[in-house]
Amino acid sequence: MTIPVEAIMSKKARFERDPERIPEDFREEVMKLAEAGEWIVHRVPEEYKEVPTKYGRMKKVPVQPTWHHKSCGQCGHIPGYSTSIFWVIRKLELEYNDPTDQTSCTAWNYYASATSNAAAQASVAMRNFAAAYESGFYPIIHCGTSYGHYKEVREEMLLYPELRAQVREVMQRLGKPLVMPEEIVHYSEWFHAMRPEIAARQVRDFSNISVTVHPACHYHKLVEGDAIYDPDVYQGQRTSIVTGIAESLGAEVRDYSTWFDCCGFGFRHILVQRDFTRSFATLRKIEVMKEEADPDVTLTHDTGCVTTLDKSQFAAKAHGFKASIPVMSEAQFAALAMGAHPFRVCQLHWHSADYRPLLEKMGIDHEAAWAEFQEDLKRLERGEAEYLTWEDVDA
Repeated sequence: MTIPVEAIMSKKARFERDPERIPEDFREEVMKLAEAGEWIVHRVPEEYKEVPTKYGRMKKVPVQPTWHHKSCGQCGHIPGYSTSIFWVIRKLELEYNDPTDQTSCTAWNYYASATSNAAAQASVAMRNFAAAYESGFYPIIHCGTSYGHYKEVREEMLLYPELRAQVREVMQRLGKPLVMPEEIVHYSEWFHAMRPEIAARQVRDFSNISVTVHPACHYHKLVEGDAIYDPDVYQGQRTSIVTGIAESLGAEVRDYSTWFDCCGFGFRHILVQRDFTRSFATLRKIEVMKEEADPDVTLTHDTGCVTTLDKSQFAAKAHGFKASIPVMSEAQFAALAMGAHPFRVCQLHWHSADYRPLLEKMGIDHEAAWAEFQEDLKRLERGEAEYLTWEDVDA
């Protein structure tokens, strides 16, 4: 049963947390193990912001320097997602590292096929944490699934000494230290913490834009105590990620009844029951959003969610599905607000649902922007450049 919309949106409503139900702070055990010589703790750098989590614990979110654990799905299916993240950071003139010493997280094995084992799963996570530690930059996780998976790895590493011993041996063979970050941070938490700075650089008026928000399951349902719940957003009764920055950019956030439901991606069933995924995404999410809120755009903050909510609409057209809503990440939305090019930066041409009416409402001439992008491609085809640079992107 969902909380009534009127109660959520009422300024008088406020969710008070029961002190007896607040879980123990995992960081105490993380530090104890560091003191015992079990591992190195990668401390959040001095320039950070504190944001409230579900049970009231304040979480440190680094401003800079950040090391970006990219998402295989973003890079492969929605490259404008990652590009938008980096573009925003560059516009804020902050230091970051786009690493080459990174692997995927193995969550496909863990959630979808169960073909791996605990030591192998944890070793991949800890190898990536070590790579970030060695670079001197603090890890930021782009994928919601990687984020949830790594938090579960941390829980297992805290609870099972034998697992720590197995992983330590793997790290020794790789010539890397055993490192645990002080905080495991998702990129959307960085956007939430940095929303005042992002809004200060907004150049496009979004006050006439309405949005619905899909909070990613792997963000706020796995190790839920680590997710951000801001008292100023939904009175702290839902995770404030995405909604907070959309409101900061002046957009109208509209509610709908199935906000808590999965996008349909799920994991295993997208491999073995893909029609179920597409049906759930379009009928349980997109159609409900359209009927109840009729937004200009749907925003979310995970690779699988953007892909599923967007691409499923295209497949559903074959069955006469009429409802259509453009889908993007809040990073792309924020980048557009700050003046990013819809194709050079946000790469919306990779998306399936029609985004052109949204761009028109944002005051963006998508035909002119597309012509500029086509000229870029012609330069590449002629061999005048090997790829687009950041200077090309901002030209």
